[in-house]
Amino acid sequence: MKSICLFFQVHQPFRHRRYRFFDIGNDHYYYDDYANATSVREIVDKSYLPANKLLLKLIKKMAGKFRVSFSITGTALDQFELYAPKVIESFQKLAATSHVEFLTETYSHSLSSLKNRQTFENQVRLHEKKIFELFGQKPKVFRNTEMIYSDEIGAQIFQMGYKAMLTEGARHVLGWKSPNFLYVNAQNPRLKVLMRNFKLSDDLALRFSNPAWSEYPLTAGKFTGWLNGLDDREEVVNLFLGYDSLGKRHPEESGIFEFMEHWVPDVLKQKNFKFSTPSQVIEELQPVSVVSVPNPISWVDEERDLTAWLGNDMQREAFGKLYDLSERISQCVNSELLKDWNYLQSSDHFHYMSTKFFSHGESVNHFNPFESPFEAFINYMNVLSDFKLRLKAVVPESKLEYELAGLHKLVEEKENRIKKLEGELHRLQKHRAQTKSVKRK
Repeated sequence: MKSICLFFQVHQPFRHRRYRFFDIGNDHYYYDDYANATSVREIVDKSYLPANKLLLKLIKKMAGKFRVSFSITGTALDQFELYAPKVIESFQKLAATSHVEFLTETYSHSLSSLKNRQTFENQVRLHEKKIFELFGQKPKVFRNTEMIYSDEIGAQIFQMGYKAMLTEGARHVLGWKSPNFLYVNAQNPRLKVLMRNFKLSDDLALRFSNPAWSEYPLTAGKFTGWLNGLDDREEVVNLFLGYDSLGKRHPEESGIFEFMEHWVPDVLKQKNFKFSTPSQVIEELQPVSVVSVPNPISWVDEERDLTAWLGNDMQREAFGKLYDLSERISQCVNSELLKDWNYLQSSDHFHYMSTKFFSHGESVNHFNPFESPFEAFINYMNVLSDFKLRLKAVVPESKLEYELAGLHKLVEEKENRIKKLEGELHRLQKHRAQTKSVKRK
């Protein structure tokens, strides 16, 4: 019996406001609260809430035979708590069914796995904690930012206590092999690897509502027929897609919710299919082979590489400057700085700087708040410059910086003292004026 492993990824970044050069050192708040609140509430109303309602309905209707998995970034969860707490409650209802698995990923949807092992682990542990606090699960399966994977990253993930990892079933990696089997990591075969069937996944995620697509319209029966047409020897079909495909990329009027409502029962009518979570897949199936991925891959664009985030000089410079701060941030205990450090790592900031034109990137470019990659780069570097000044004040690198930090703190304290005294003086002057006015009367 083939397993269908249906996985949805949920992410929302903290978008930066227009941060000018003259803001550096003067204004330490970086976020566009209006844009963040508006974007989150819109996607929650159009996608996440109706999709969660539908999945919960299907789980109950199918008497536990329908199972699904999610990874939800920490930045998305933080914004849900701020702007749309009802959606967290709806995810908690799904978790309570015991038929939904939550996976771990990096807290802020970061690229830290490519640069700094300790920063990467910190991000993962922070996300683990958040998932347990909200949903009561301790994930054992990992999904990296944008499905980024390599032999080295997989081996590190196993060392961190994970049993399996999700990634892209890229053609140049698999060659003649099929993504519809379970594989193992080349450096540590104890880590299982589930590989995305990109053809079937993208039929749902990208092409479903495209009238120019040769298979449009896609019906539940047609999609189930494609599944039945797979080789009988294949064991698992990994359908991994962004959750915003339901209701946002493909709006309700496209029929995406109706499709899901009919497709799930249609699949379960077949005697040769069942729905499984990633943890169930790795428990029930035996790996067929090692998958060798010496260089990192992702699930983005035709090349399935990293050039969407690190393909030009601006992106690489910003990325390098950010992680140059890793050692110093490890000595920081300031909660506000640590929060900003996490949010600065979101891969979206580097994607906004991309000069590439590629099919999968259309959805990301659509949500790009900047008019050009250069504007995105300048804005990010201004924010990073201010962040670096704040970090230097808290964690000086040299004796000179230590002395300057001390002087800066002293100046700040005196400025605050002066403001307090000015306020007191103003109050006394006002009181004196009122007293004189009463005496004249």
